[in-house]
Amino acid sequence: MANRIRKVDVAVVGAGLVGQAVALALAGRGDAAGLRVALIDARDPSDYARAEFDPRSSAVTATSRAMLEALDVWPKLSGFAQPIREIRVTDSVPGATARPALLNFGEALGGSRASADMVENLHIYAALWETVCACPRIDRCIGQQVDALDTEGPEAHVRLGDGSIVAARLVVAADGRNSFVRRAAGIETVGWAYPQHGIVTTVSHERDHCGVAEEHFLPAGPFAILPLTGNRSSLVWTEETEKAQAIVTGPDDLFQEELERRFSGHLGAVEPVGPRTSFPLSMFLARSYAANRVALAGDAAHIVHPIAGLGFNLGLRDAAELSDTIVENARLGLDIGSMAVLGSYERGRRFDNVLVALATDGLNRLFSNDNSAVRAVRDLGLSMVERADPLKRFFMAQAAGRNADLPSLMRSHTG
Repeated sequence: MANRIRKVDVAVVGAGLVGQAVALALAGRGDAAGLRVALIDARDPSDYARAEFDPRSSAVTATSRAMLEALDVWPKLSGFAQPIREIRVTDSVPGATARPALLNFGEALGGSRASADMVENLHIYAALWETVCACPRIDRCIGQQVDALDTEGPEAHVRLGDGSIVAARLVVAADGRNSFVRRAAGIETVGWAYPQHGIVTTVSHERDHCGVAEEHFLPAGPFAILPLTGNRSSLVWTEETEKAQAIVTGPDDLFQEELERRFSGHLGAVEPVGPRTSFPLSMFLARSYAANRVALAGDAAHIVHPIAGLGFNLGLRDAAELSDTIVENARLGLDIGSMAVLGSYERGRRFDNVLVALATDGLNRLFSNDNSAVRAVRDLGLSMVERADPLKRFFMAQAAGRNADLPSLMRSHTG
């Protein structure tokens, strides 16, 4: 019997945060030129909306928030969002009783709206999936792994585990760092692993955080306290690999002791209230973001150190740029899977992603050490930025994702 074939304009492989955003950006917009999208994932995305699956939180920049507003996702998230009112940066050691802020970014420098909002990933998953399920132009191929990819000819063929085939003019690889689609397209990566793990958990604390995000640069790596709704914060804690694994798998009292050493005490008593996990840290970039009938987005295209909390936002920028490129060329009747079209997407995203990857790599290497001479130089640099309002405004604009050449989905409500 012949294989069942489902014909769409675009097949998106991977229904994580970025994959769902890509599908909505292509099919959920009123101006999307009637694009039909298949969203493919071996797992049910409704399972992703659990802290046990992903205990992380994301800093949603102002431009990413604008995109989620345009896609009708943000109204489902606003009740779970904590605006970041202030960012404080210190350079210290664990257990220090005094941590003077070397750099302080406040709302007055960030424009009329908060530069970013902290939202737990489980709520982002749930809001995206609810919106995807309500979109009539998205076919959900859930519970189906991709067994093979053929990109020869006028359309790509994606063969699923049940033997059916999705035929599309374009396949978007949004299937993560170990992307099957990227490998099948023959796209190589360049990068390296860090001798660090990131520890993630959520804590409650006695006192109000007042919307302040803190980044404490410690010898093993940054220790970020990121405000959530209520008297809670998300921790992103970089530690040497062996010690990180010992902390996460060790007894609760050891974890509590390590937490208290790294908190300065200004939030009162702290207590973990969510699952704790660790994950290896690395940086890599795909050598190309496109091949014949294939485009990469999100972690399939790039992984950056979480020191600046920009990974999710880079993925959304990919989705927005890809949407602009594909919709515009579809309107013109051009082949949206051709390299002539996809080369424009690659040029639009490569510089931004490479710049962020190198900047976060450099910051991590600069601050993840306890060399006294290096510490003196970096503290001097931070103090100089602190005294220069134009520089601080520039960095706040970067933190908010604002620049002169934003994709259209990110320009609507940037404020």
